[in-house]
Amino acid sequence: MDKEIKDQLDCSVIDLFCGIGGLSHGFKKENFSVTAGYDIDETCRYAFEANNQAKFHSTDVSELTGEDLMKHYKKAKIKILVGCAPCQPFSSYSFKNKEDYNAKWGLLYQFSRLIKETQPEIVSMENVAQLINFKKAPVFEDFINDLKDQGYYISFEVVNCPDYGIPQNRKRLVLLASKLGEIKLIPKTHDSKNYVTVKDIIGHLPAINDGEHYKDDHLHFSRKLSSLNKKRIKATPYGGGWKNWPKDLWLDCHKKDSGKTYASVYGRMRWEEPAPTVTTHCIGYGNGRFGHPEQDRAISLREAALFQTFPIDYKFFDPSKELSTVTVARQLGNAVPVALGQVIAKSIKQHLNSINI
Repeated sequence: MDKEIKDQLDCSVIDLFCGIGGLSHGFKKENFSVTAGYDIDETCRYAFEANNQAKFHSTDVSELTGEDLMKHYKKAKIKILVGCAPCQPFSSYSFKNKEDYNAKWGLLYQFSRLIKETQPEIVSMENVAQLINFKKAPVFEDFINDLKDQGYYISFEVVNCPDYGIPQNRKRLVLLASKLGEIKLIPKTHDSKNYVTVKDIIGHLPAINDGEHYKDDHLHFSRKLSSLNKKRIKATPYGGGWKNWPKDLWLDCHKKDSGKTYASVYGRMRWEEPAPTVTTHCIGYGNGRFGHPEQDRAISLREAALFQTFPIDYKFFDPSKELSTVTVARQLGNAVPVALGQVIAKSIKQHLNSINI
């Protein structure tokens, strides 16, 4: 039997905090069977189900039990539980008491609880890079210790996404754990000499104006700029930012010493480099270096989706309903890049092959 087909028959993947399915789709592209996705955001249902042939469950993970998840594993030989538990900004945390601490980190602890209750053979957790060195709370250390107590082999590292051909400067913590033996990420595939660039990914797309939907691709839409921001982007040179503007275009915050450190705000991308990290505000010109390298607009939803390595035919919204650009931008910013999902799936496949499963 073909090994990839065998993997699909013998392995079952459940995706916690699945969003619109970036991580799941990476597994799907590597021929794993994704049987269910869980996320509290109901707006993600259409995209997850339309692209991954798996059931979306709009459920708070704190209300989930291991018994609930086991129904999706059925008789799979290898149970795989993956997910990216959302974490709020780290710098704002000051824990006054245990209740405050638990409230802020509850999702990751719920993930750990569900691992205990289901005992999957393989676990993967993807999260913000800062989690590994966060000193105010031992949440990651607790997560690791819980896995060790249950007999898992563990590896983790901060992944620089361009090192795996992902066209954005995004760093993420990726953990792999297995009850079957040692497991680790596959080797890097790229370096600074051959990173995938902005031009590689979006250089072929047709030009559009701000506020315009391209006629053959409704997702190729760039938010309308105010007249003032139109002047600002026209004054922004290639690869430049607000510091290149005439001072009469500066914001009040730019005139303060504290504001002069935000060099990337109102910036243009460079063709020859990877894109900046795609965020939930990625189509806002003033929210980062999200200006198009040449056109006087912020990047479009389509361009953001491509930087997140979603396939061009990925279905993001129900065509029978009106497109909410704010919703899709938020979904894209919260998503795991599909190609990073593939890296994780390939690493698990390599692990299973190494132990002849």
